[in-house]
Amino acid sequence: MFVSDFRKEFYELVQNQRVLLFVASDVDALCACKILQALFQCDHIQYTLVPVCGWQELETAFLEHKEQFRYFILINCGANVDLLDILQPDEDTVFFVCDTHRPVSVVNVYNDTQIRLLIKQDDDLEVPAYEDIFRDEEEDEEEDEDHSGNDIDGSEPSEKRTRLEEEIADQTMKRRQRREWEARRRDILFDYEQYEYHGTSSAMVMFDLAWMMSKDLNDMLWWAIVGLTDQWVQDRITQMKYVTDIGILQRHVSRHNHRNEDEENTLSVDCTRISFELPLKQVKQKFQSMDISLKENLREMIEESANKFGMNDMRIQTFGIHFGFKHKFLASDVVFATMSLMESPEKDSPGTDHFIQALDSLSRTNLDKLYLGLELAKKQLQATQQTIARCLCTNLVVSQGPFLYCSLMEGTPDVMLFSKPASLSLLSRHLLKSFVCSTKNRRCKLLPLVMAAPLSVEQGTVTMVGIPPEIDSSDRKNFFGRAFEKAAESTSSRTLHNHFDLSVIELKAEDRSKFLDALITLLS
Repeated sequence: MFVSDFRKEFYELVQNQRVLLFVASDVDALCACKILQALFQCDHIQYTLVPVCGWQELETAFLEHKEQFRYFILINCGANVDLLDILQPDEDTVFFVCDTHRPVSVVNVYNDTQIRLLIKQDDDLEVPAYEDIFRDEEEDEEEDEDHSGNDIDGSEPSEKRTRLEEEIADQTMKRRQRREWEARRRDILFDYEQYEYHGTSSAMVMFDLAWMMSKDLNDMLWWAIVGLTDQWVQDRITQMKYVTDIGILQRHVSRHNHRNEDEENTLSVDCTRISFELPLKQVKQKFQSMDISLKENLREMIEESANKFGMNDMRIQTFGIHFGFKHKFLASDVVFATMSLMESPEKDSPGTDHFIQALDSLSRTNLDKLYLGLELAKKQLQATQQTIARCLCTNLVVSQGPFLYCSLMEGTPDVMLFSKPASLSLLSRHLLKSFVCSTKNRRCKLLPLVMAAPLSVEQGTVTMVGIPPEIDSSDRKNFFGRAFEKAAESTSSRTLHNHFDLSVIELKAEDRSKFLDALITLLS
């Protein structure tokens, strides 16, 4: 069920308990975790933190800890599936779920004992009504009993036979109504569940909790900003939603810093780091060391270059932060740095180490880790740009009918940088945008993209993602999650739907052809 009062129905309930935090491997989840950790430390609440990157890890971790805890908090995982069916918990176990994934499972919505949803209800959730999805068991049992008792003996009097015939007709009508209800239920659930999208940032939800309790700090506000910026960088929310949430955070920034709005609110141009007119010697230097004439006219030069290439809307409202006099960061840079640390391609280090390193980089006391993440992010973005150019120049993006398809081959430079879900999704989105701008085929401009990259050479697997069409009116809803499930089921393809984003799967390379054929048939 939805929690209406986060303070009374969530925070005060766990305040004197020992809780377990399951945190997904994305930047917004890390920021929400940092805010919750700060609140727990303030009130001396005991907790255990367990990072999870997929459903298998979540199930394994729950089995290991379910005897030690009664209260579990899930951040950016668990809302869009039947959680009780997956985890099979004891009856006294309670899950608090703060998750941006939509749609929310109807079973989670209408379970009022074990599932507590820390989700803003002012989001456009469109949850079906209870009576359209669920029927009372007693009503079904009565129908079954009536149906079983309708055997007619040929020797019965005609009056009784007439009454029984009326009862049979009545039961036939009820069974017909039940079949109609079930068919309507399937249609309602299909319409509700067919698209995957995202709601309000979990970091913003946790910051609202801190604000309600008058425990919000500047660091918490910064983490909320970074969490929202992660949604914008990952293209998970609409421009209107981003601007609305930025306005909410701007009011908090003004309240915290007691300054004019423009002092803390900056214009980000980080999407145009490569200016086409600047000397290479200058751009390789730190900004502080560049010629003053270039620094003063940098914005105008970038906008002028952008206009030549038809790049509109170069400016986006965002925030920056100062740590002392020397260290200044934009929220988007922190997102890229944290993401790069979390999805580092180093094979020797376990995933938990990457998670902890990324989490630590969000603290102002660990700026060395943040700078390390920035260097990794630069390499990642450079590899992304080069890979996109290579794909477009060699015509690797091909039309498969209802969608575009691109596959990175083993041996491609920097291919292992894109084996992780977030990195591959980011590459796919930028590739689709670049392809739409460069192609002359009007039909292809309206198509979604499916992209694959090698995951494990030894196991013969690839990571595959689906990206919705790049159109101005896009509502950021993704239909590939359900489509991938049906295509795999119809062809018995060996897939692993382990990621919390349903539009990301692992697939055996041998099954790729028949899987794509089924996907083409399904979407045609």
